[in-house]
Amino acid sequence: MPRCGLFGFLEERIGMPFARASLGAKGAAMRLLVVAACGLTLTACDTLSSLNPFDKTEKYKMEVVPDVPSEQLYNEGLSRLQKGDYDAAAKRFQQLDKQSPYSEWSQKAMIMETYTRYQQREWADTITSARRYLQLHPASKDAAYAQYLMAMANFNQIPDITRDQDSAEKALASMQELVNRYPKSEYVADAKKKIQFAQDQLAGHEMEVGRYYLNKRNYIGAINRFRDVVSKYQQTRHVEEALQRLTEAYLALGIVNEAQTAAAVLGHNFPDSPWYKDAYNLLRTNGLEPREDKGSWISRSFKGFLGSVGL
Repeated sequence: MPRCGLFGFLEERIGMPFARASLGAKGAAMRLLVVAACGLTLTACDTLSSLNPFDKTEKYKMEVVPDVPSEQLYNEGLSRLQKGDYDAAAKRFQQLDKQSPYSEWSQKAMIMETYTRYQQREWADTITSARRYLQLHPASKDAAYAQYLMAMANFNQIPDITRDQDSAEKALASMQELVNRYPKSEYVADAKKKIQFAQDQLAGHEMEVGRYYLNKRNYIGAINRFRDVVSKYQQTRHVEEALQRLTEAYLALGIVNEAQTAAAVLGHNFPDSPWYKDAYNLLRTNGLEPREDKGSWISRSFKGFLGSVGL
């Protein structure tokens, strides 16, 4: 007797009868599992047949949503952007990017979405969008702008010097990359100013922590922080104090040659600095003079240092 419905379909596929009369407990459970998985009840064959997806009498209709012309989507995005409706603008640019991938319209949509995210102050989304643009179009005419937006998104997240400076480090790196990769870009001048600010911020944070360690008489911890300022951020306003603090910390540890070298380098490069006067007086109080040790890391950090100096 021919099988019908779902069980007949299974018998054809597995090549053996689906003996429902002699399934036993294990087989009955299998049968229930199969039927339950298909969302069916154990009813007559004609009921199963009526749910057969291959029944040609059933009519299916798929609604097709036509693509909106790319130029129309782009202009709608610009219109929303001008009105300050950033969410709607971003959606238009995203739709255009998905609708026409790898096209010129997609490229325009990506940079405009990046700009829109920036205007919304959505820094994480700005960075993600800019990075994607740069990965796909690193040599395009808007690549420098994408890099600038990414750098500015990091820059705008820089906190005060008492907090973690991860954003300052990322801003510094991305601004420096802009200068290196797109040296003729119109954004380079501003990027260089932002680099100086980020460096000063990072140096200020190191000084803040270094002074804390110094007050706690954790001289090794303090020296490590001041050393970073001298090694990495020589062009910032904090380097003078860092050299004076190194004089103080090394002297407290009895490492006289490094204390003398820090003061000597400070006096040579910043002879009129009040920090040099403090370092000089501190050495004189202990019967010492500023003197350079050319093998010191401090001396090597300041290339061109000519020798010992005094007040």
